[in-house]
Amino acid sequence: MKFNTKAIHAGQKPEETSGAVMPPVFHTSTYAQEAPNKHKGYDYARVGNPTRTALEKLIAGLENADGCACFSSGVGAIDAIMKTLKPGDHVISTNDLYGGSYRLFTKVFEPYGIEFSFVDMTDIGQVKSALKKSTKLIWIETPTNPLLRIIDIKAVSELAKESGAISIVDNTFASPYLQQPLELGADAVMHSTTKYLGGHSDAIGGAVATSNSELMEKIRFQVKTTGAVPGPMDCYLILRGIKTLHVRVERSVENTKKIVNFLSSHPDVDTLFYPGLESHPQHELAGRQMKDYGAMVSFSLKDNSIEAASAFMSRTKIFTLAESLGGVESLISHPASMTHGSIPKKVRESAGLKDSLIRLSVGIEDVSDLIEDLEQAF
Repeated sequence: MKFNTKAIHAGQKPEETSGAVMPPVFHTSTYAQEAPNKHKGYDYARVGNPTRTALEKLIAGLENADGCACFSSGVGAIDAIMKTLKPGDHVISTNDLYGGSYRLFTKVFEPYGIEFSFVDMTDIGQVKSALKKSTKLIWIETPTNPLLRIIDIKAVSELAKESGAISIVDNTFASPYLQQPLELGADAVMHSTTKYLGGHSDAIGGAVATSNSELMEKIRFQVKTTGAVPGPMDCYLILRGIKTLHVRVERSVENTKKIVNFLSSHPDVDTLFYPGLESHPQHELAGRQMKDYGAMVSFSLKDNSIEAASAFMSRTKIFTLAESLGGVESLISHPASMTHGSIPKKVRESAGLKDSLIRLSVGIEDVSDLIEDLEQAF
């Protein structure tokens, strides 16, 4: 089954009692049992819900995974993964990391004895140097947020296996339509389903997909025990959103390439970050690892001040100044004060994230309107 077909049909079948083509929204907290522990697959809604099951099967199908567990948010999914570790374990991650992940790692799990090393993971030598006997997890975010660096999933995953660690990829920026981490050797994939999978900025969610049965068992234990589960309505909205994932992402990428072409020749733009550019340091790797280059782009202005960036973002009319990404609408954001505001300025700047950096999430509007909007903002 090809991806465009899987986006609609993977793991799905008409609902058994009514024949409904779309899974119903099962608003219930508990389920009737014929006898103690004798039930029709569900006993309590924290542990499982039929609408959630339909979503999990669909995401597993898209990622070519044996199983998937859904959560109430992307960081809820990351939190469950981190809880499979124990004090003294070591994690390697990129130094160009989503601020919410960095905050969770350093402010929540570091005090509990989990050790983290943040390195430039585009350099496999730095990943090797960071390895310890206690390294249990290598956390791969690619493309990175917001500098759009590309990490070699295959090489890092092989390194993880050689060292006895597991590799997990945050696949949120690419989506399974553009990138298949498990096919490249990763042990698991994480998504903020709020973004491209949901695609309509109307639901919050997260997911972990894997064919590693031992890891899946640990993740499902966290679902049951710590309970960061999505509600059935959120599951339904994300399930519905996924059915148009391929057409939405394809259109967004098409728009992005035209916007990048516009920005690359604009006199007020200083540095442009997009893996589709031949000048991008990992352009060739992105071409091998991804189906296409994505719909996220970042740039800094010649006037390298936070005031200039702020004024520019406040002038856009169609690009909405807002958190998040991956929706049908185009968004503009200021990573240093928004998505990455929890990362200390010194740490941000050492990774190359300037205060003047602007990030775009390109939607599916008419691209001529989007370019006109950016032009008038300049």
